[in-house]
Amino acid sequence: MLLSNRYLLIFIMLFSSFQIQATSLPEFADLVEENGKAVVNISTRQKLPSNHSWNKLREELGEELQIPEGSPFGELFKHFLGEGASPRQQQEATSLGSGFILSENGYIITNHHVVDGADEILVRLSDKRELSAKVIGSDEFSDIALLKVEANDLPVVDIGTSENLRVGDWVLAIGSPFGFDHSATAGIVSAKGRNLPKANYVSFIQTDVAINPGNSGGPLFNLDGEVIGINSQIYSRTGGFMGLSFAIPVEVAMNVVDQLKKSGSVSRGWLGVYIQEITHEIAQSFNLKKPVGALVSQVIAGSPAEKSGFMAGDVILSFNKKKILDSSDLPPLVGRVPVGSKARVEILRDGREKTLNVIIEQLPSDNKKVVAAKTEATSSNRMGVEVIDLDEDTLKALGRGVLIRKVQAGSPAEQSGMAAGDILLQLNRKNVKNVADFRKKVANLPIGRMIPVLVHRQGADQFIVMKISENE
Repeated sequence: MLLSNRYLLIFIMLFSSFQIQATSLPEFADLVEENGKAVVNISTRQKLPSNHSWNKLREELGEELQIPEGSPFGELFKHFLGEGASPRQQQEATSLGSGFILSENGYIITNHHVVDGADEILVRLSDKRELSAKVIGSDEFSDIALLKVEANDLPVVDIGTSENLRVGDWVLAIGSPFGFDHSATAGIVSAKGRNLPKANYVSFIQTDVAINPGNSGGPLFNLDGEVIGINSQIYSRTGGFMGLSFAIPVEVAMNVVDQLKKSGSVSRGWLGVYIQEITHEIAQSFNLKKPVGALVSQVIAGSPAEKSGFMAGDVILSFNKKKILDSSDLPPLVGRVPVGSKARVEILRDGREKTLNVIIEQLPSDNKKVVAAKTEATSSNRMGVEVIDLDEDTLKALGRGVLIRKVQAGSPAEQSGMAAGDILLQLNRKNVKNVADFRKKVANLPIGRMIPVLVHRQGADQFIVMKISENE
């Protein structure tokens, strides 16, 4: 009898524990019901140019092209053009996305890539109304677009903040994946401050929320029903969801929206440096205790950075009192600074910390690239490279350096990643003026330890690390 009571007690404890765990899971139904009405489906149409492949095919085959029912070519056209499509119908391209309503009078936010190049934009509301939308402004760098429809008394979302988000917090997405309106998916925050290729001015929120084509531009909610992000990208090898989704922090989006409302365009701060990640090898060569910060590999002539005294080899530790742990932390911080404002930058130079004050200017629309040099004279050395002097124009543009014409197989230069065509600017933090100067400096390089080498490659400067062994 005593044994039975003990088993009963254990069962009650386990059941109670299960109930506690079950009740701790979030309830999403009310959140979806309260906020789903402010989420919209966005469809676009874009007229294809006359030289587009399908229009060319249409012209060549004629207006009266007919595909027999059941023909394998019919399935081919369906695969590439869509169900029921034919070459004659493909005079325009369509796309689908999501968005959400910011104001009762019809301002809507979505992704830039959803509406980019569209000739017509249709917004479908939760009550099945379809409204024509115009683009107030669109920003490629942040992937944010602001639309406007003519309507009143529309349902709106509440805007929150992503600053207090923690990894592991529950989040909910509402959107139109594959065109299925008002689909809700939930998950957790997987990481914060993710930086993706070609998105230098956004530090993304990474989640495991199921996001698929058509979700782009839709809102990401916290459990309080506040928008904390805009779903923008997925990582996928198949085109579908694979557990990695990325959202633009709402603070970034709303800053862009405010500028688009005022002027129709976005102004970004510009420092004027090329930076690179600090690896363990680079940290060792610069005598850094840890590989943190952003390494300045090039200072652009005439830039705010040059005016403020930045130098190649500086390690940026903080920007406006915000620590820079990775090089990718810096561009979003600089981009959000109002043009004309003063920024305080903490750097490490030659082992000493220093503060530089810089007046941030507007990001230029393009940057000039330096052309490659011509050949004149050659030189060989224990680094395992053949170098030549720069032509007059390139030397004037860069101010110093020699062109690497050949890299020997198995040499220290090859092992460090140098390649023919690189312009060698510095050896062990010292400028290389010409071939004669290069010979002197390479002869005095230390043996058996990592040294930084600054090279100019494809229009930008970067540090690499090289070690010369004793048998070189």
